[in-house]
Amino acid sequence: MDVRPEILALILACAAVTAVPRVLPLVLLAKIELPRWLLDWLAYVPVAVLAALLAIEVLVVEGRAVVSTGNPALLAILPALAVAGMTRSLIGTVVVGVAAYGLLA
Repeated sequence: MDVRPEILALILACAAVTAVPRVLPLVLLAKIELPRWLLDWLAYVPVAVLAALLAIEVLVVEGRAVVSTGNPALLAILPALAVAGMTRSLIGTVVVGVAAYGLLA
């Protein structure tokens, strides 16, 4: 298989653009000790990002907000949240959420 030089350059450039923003903060932050309050604050970032992504998927249908009982994703999230709260099991939450959505959709 032949790879043209411009395609190889494009692939390497894309890899660099993807890798540098991920690696650079790790390299820089590995050399300093962050204050405890900042570490505590950063612990909430993944939860906040996941909540934002989930809210868009559940509450927006075809470009508009749908907060009603006619929205199967909104209804399916209720048993999934209950399982997540009771068991703290990611697999159980996903299985219940997908099953509930499958039954309601």
